[in-house]
Amino acid sequence: MKKVLVTGADGFIGSHLTENLLEKGYDVKAFTMYNSFNTWGWLDSLPKEKLEQIEIFCGDVRDPNGVREAMKGVDAVFHLAALIAIPFSYHSPDSYVDTNIKGTLNILQAARELETEKILITSTSEVYGTAQYVPIDEKHPFQGQSPYSATKIGADRLAESFYRSFQLPVSIVRPFNTYGPRQSARAVIPTIITQLLAGREEIKLGSLTPTRDFNYVKDTTAGFIAIAESEQTIGEEINIATQREISIGELAEEIINQINPGAHIVCDEERLRPEKSEVNRLLGSNEKIRRLTKWEPQYTFEQGIASGSAIIWSLINMIFTMFSCMIEELRG
Repeated sequence: MKKVLVTGADGFIGSHLTENLLEKGYDVKAFTMYNSFNTWGWLDSLPKEKLEQIEIFCGDVRDPNGVREAMKGVDAVFHLAALIAIPFSYHSPDSYVDTNIKGTLNILQAARELETEKILITSTSEVYGTAQYVPIDEKHPFQGQSPYSATKIGADRLAESFYRSFQLPVSIVRPFNTYGPRQSARAVIPTIITQLLAGREEIKLGSLTPTRDFNYVKDTTAGFIAIAESEQTIGEEINIATQREISIGELAEEIINQINPGAHIVCDEERLRPEKSEVNRLLGSNEKIRRLTKWEPQYTFEQGIASGSAIIWSLINMIFTMFSCMIEELRG
């Protein structure tokens, strides 16, 4: 059984990846962000029998000493910890540099010192910016259309440099837009659902024309594991994508029709990105991941939304956010 470290294990994708790794028999250490409430993010929502199988390490990826300590004795690292909210990167870019670039550097340096067998660095489809051609393959140019995407480009290039300079066994994993249970309430799908569940007839959104390639979270985590288990992925940058796209407007109409057909969409200017920062089209190629691994997407977008689980996600998200501070008391 291999021992693996998952940074950002307390977050959306990280918590699902932690669960998936457990189910596959891995010995998992979960790196969570230290906080004074002693809460472990979405890991707190896992059944007790699963939580007892996970070794928790509370720390901060911005600190090289804690990162090195967390990585001792592990065979592979899935580095997901990052700041991801694009709007906040407009006014607080320094924090994104510290976490996304310096945090990644700390992982790479420690992996080099400890001779870690494999390191997966999490990228994002945002590094491509608006598609210059579709489907977007891994050779597509990078465009820093937000401070967030710029820091992820920087982190990716650091990872590449450690592979080329020191033969560090790195893979850069680039998931396109992931959705599913535990997703941030700020993301577009939960934003639509929570407004509908609150009984609003006017659903406020930003631009409706951009298109996205949506991965269901279980497909995304399966992609991470497939890349980790393949010997052909070292030194490679690999998309996780469905190779299908849907516009934000079409997405909203689909969800509205399922929950409250009487609602309608209004454009909220406060939700719009600056004109040159808006990524207008993301449609990814999955040819490379299918060629280098056995990964295939198992969920269509319609299956993910039509299951009705989207409503449950939002309810759980709201409840969990309200009561997360009570976890420590319940644990005691």
